[in-house]
Amino acid sequence: MIASLKGVLSHKSIDHIIVDVHGIGCSVTVPLGTFYKLPDTGSQVHLVIHTHIAQDAVRLFGFLDYREKDIFKLLISVSGIGPRLAINILSGISPEDLSGAISDGDLGRLVGIPGVGKKTAERMIFELKDKITKLVSSETSAGTPDRLVRKEALSALINLGYKNNIAKDAIDKVVKEAGRKLTLEILLTESLKILSGR
Repeated sequence: MIASLKGVLSHKSIDHIIVDVHGIGCSVTVPLGTFYKLPDTGSQVHLVIHTHIAQDAVRLFGFLDYREKDIFKLLISVSGIGPRLAINILSGISPEDLSGAISDGDLGRLVGIPGVGKKTAERMIFELKDKITKLVSSETSAGTPDRLVRKEALSALINLGYKNNIAKDAIDKVVKEAGRKLTLEILLTESLKILSGR
């Protein structure tokens, strides 16, 4: 069972990537969130891997961090969601937003993800709500800012006239640079500094 891959990124496309590990090319399927963060071809890359064994093939699914892999594993535990759909889901929504939508029971947000119908969204909420809450809680205790604080900061910035994706990028940057739990006031202040170019 392959748990991680470290090697040279020899091919990169939205459909799949190839990691050259000591002369062996490993084909890996990754969600768009991971794809857009990958370095240029020819660079070293390190991915955490989920190995999926089916009757006719062994497929590798790769992620840049364990949090995304953990959410992927939760998704494929839901009846009717296979690895390909799980990758599509993670390509259509960030792990943070997906966790929030499931925790809040936001059916409309989940149905808005390409490939997710109402029944699938309902199963995701029913089967994963408690599990995803525990996952988010463990991340928070490890130093990740509380999801509610992020949500309130995003809402405040949108109310100030900033577009959702621009505001979210600023918040993510502050969180990444801080490396610690932040209060709403500090998160907003630092995000506004970024948005205003200071």
